[in-house]
Amino acid sequence: MSEFHEKELSWLSFNERVLQEAENPSTPLIQRARFLGIYSSNQDEFYRVRVADVRRLAGFTSGGKKEHYDHLLNRIKHRVTHMQRRFDTCYKQIMKDLASEHIYLIDESQLTEAQHEFAVRYFNQRILNYLDPFFIDEATEMPALNDASIYFAVQLKLSDGSRRYAAVAIPSNRLPRFIQLPSRLNHRETVFIVLDNIIRTCLAAIFRDLFDIRSAQAYTFKISRDAELELGEGITQSHIDRISSSLRRRTKADPVRFVYDRAMPKELMATITRKLKMGKLDSYTRGGRYHNAKDFMSFPHVGPAKFLYRPLQPIKFQPHGQSLFAAIAQRDIMLYYPYHDFMTVVDLLGTAAIDPHVKSINISLYRIASDSLVAAALINAVRNRKKVTAVLELQARFDEQANISWAQKLTAAGVNVIFGVPGLKVHSKILSIVRHEAGANRYYSHIGTGNFNENTANLYCDISLFTAHQEIGRDVANVFDFIKHNYKRHQFKHIAVSPYTNRLALVDAIEREIEWARQGRKARIQLKCNNLVDEEVVNKLYEASAAGVEVRLIIRSMCSLLAEKPGLSENIRAISIVDKYLEHARIYIFNNGGDPSYFISSADLMTRNLDYRVEVTCPIYDAGHKAFLQGLFDIQWKDNVKARSLAHDQENTIVDQQRKRKLRSQDAITRYIARQTKQNSVETARSTKPGANKP
Repeated sequence: MSEFHEKELSWLSFNERVLQEAENPSTPLIQRARFLGIYSSNQDEFYRVRVADVRRLAGFTSGGKKEHYDHLLNRIKHRVTHMQRRFDTCYKQIMKDLASEHIYLIDESQLTEAQHEFAVRYFNQRILNYLDPFFIDEATEMPALNDASIYFAVQLKLSDGSRRYAAVAIPSNRLPRFIQLPSRLNHRETVFIVLDNIIRTCLAAIFRDLFDIRSAQAYTFKISRDAELELGEGITQSHIDRISSSLRRRTKADPVRFVYDRAMPKELMATITRKLKMGKLDSYTRGGRYHNAKDFMSFPHVGPAKFLYRPLQPIKFQPHGQSLFAAIAQRDIMLYYPYHDFMTVVDLLGTAAIDPHVKSINISLYRIASDSLVAAALINAVRNRKKVTAVLELQARFDEQANISWAQKLTAAGVNVIFGVPGLKVHSKILSIVRHEAGANRYYSHIGTGNFNENTANLYCDISLFTAHQEIGRDVANVFDFIKHNYKRHQFKHIAVSPYTNRLALVDAIEREIEWARQGRKARIQLKCNNLVDEEVVNKLYEASAAGVEVRLIIRSMCSLLAEKPGLSENIRAISIVDKYLEHARIYIFNNGGDPSYFISSADLMTRNLDYRVEVTCPIYDAGHKAFLQGLFDIQWKDNVKARSLAHDQENTIVDQQRKRKLRSQDAITRYIARQTKQNSVETARSTKPGANKP
């Protein structure tokens, strides 16, 4: 047996944890439906990215490597088929549970006369003009299908006995997928129908009476395309043109998956897949009559409040009568979203934009909100004659088009937009503000684990560090200087930076723990991240386990390490937490001979993050913040409600189920941060002497 999990299979294990949340009857009812949507959206991306990679490798290799990739594709297919059956069963159960609460999602065969009249009227007034069917036959080419869309494959039987095939896109990107109907019985029930089924109700009408149609049947299908972008070298203004061109090519990339209604006639399916030029390496997934279940992420909120998670009220950082700059100068600030309010970042940028002492702002943007307050603050800073530079990563997967649009808007407003470094994605989450104080320039810096995105900050668990530590500030400024002038090589005094020092710093920290263990001293490594798949790091952790180092891992998604395996990793335990909020923070803790070292990072433990991206790992020096991070880790480690074991079989069993006291870490963290905030407020009120920060 290999000493590494295949990362693709481990990813499927992660998405199974998402599916478990939909299956769990203790999850609020509407939230269960939305977890189905999250699961489906994840599966789409899995095929577009990870399966596409394996398929490409299977096509370009030979011999033993080809056999390996072919075998992996078969294992993926088997696992996905099993999970699809669970998904279908879960969907039926959720529909049954909704019905028990007088919430119904019905199909076209269940419409009352009044509802049928509503559906026909809605079709004619709202839907018909968005429908553009195209015929499928041997004489015509299949148009480029959008893998974000769903389609009807339509079989027409005409009155002359002939048969024709056609397809039409369901316009769920322009119209709501869930449409509320008049109730059938009384006002206590709520009835929905999906857009697909309204079209089915009036299916023949989409052909505008041009044919004498005896019968028409529709079968849903969708495709997933290879999402890889092919780009040349060099980062210039023409990079926008190359990204745009690559995005256009993506719409014509090879399909890697065909998902279809199992009732679709074989001849119709064969015709479509032949037109799509799909082969034996591609995936064919039989499903029900509904696809793009990702739309369930926006399933309407109906019924009592208990059907959704209770909204979190994030805690706003209070500078207690000071400006944010004065508060940061007094002491480093650490925030943990979504428990803390991300608007502190927006406030800092808004303050910098109008502060006459601020000279420049540098920021790295990977994914930003569609109506970004962060971008608005940067534009306002330019209006107020600040020098503003934004490093905007145009290759943020699936956000490329949005980032191109923002690059154009920011450039038009006068922001100096940089597109990154040739061959490297800029994934760091850093901000550097230069402020003139007492005759000298001082750095105010932000280093985080998540994006500068006020929307995702309501869902993603991430850490922000705001600091006026001048040496860290100089390091952060040098990261921006490297991005601007990538021929330069800087020496970083405090932070570790990919692609140069992150791997070395991490391996060195693990090796120090190994040496402590060999000396008979207590040694412990605690790592929390999204993915652990880098082979060197995994092997070092195996070595640490063999030396007696206690290793604790909290890994949200892919984990290639085999935990708790006899003879390999007895001292390694690994868990994963999937709950209300997406665990996205990276926290790395090393016992360091009794003087623990704490780090936050933008980098996951993946080869791409350590070697092929610009990432930043920052040490935490403030004793209170160290204690805070340890508290977060300890709470999550004790979770026995939402934490699953990632022992070497990765079967996703809930950990410590026998323990009587139940602890759900995300709820416990809400209480923990409330207590911390109250305590800090009391301490701040008592303190009248401003503290000096590190030089």
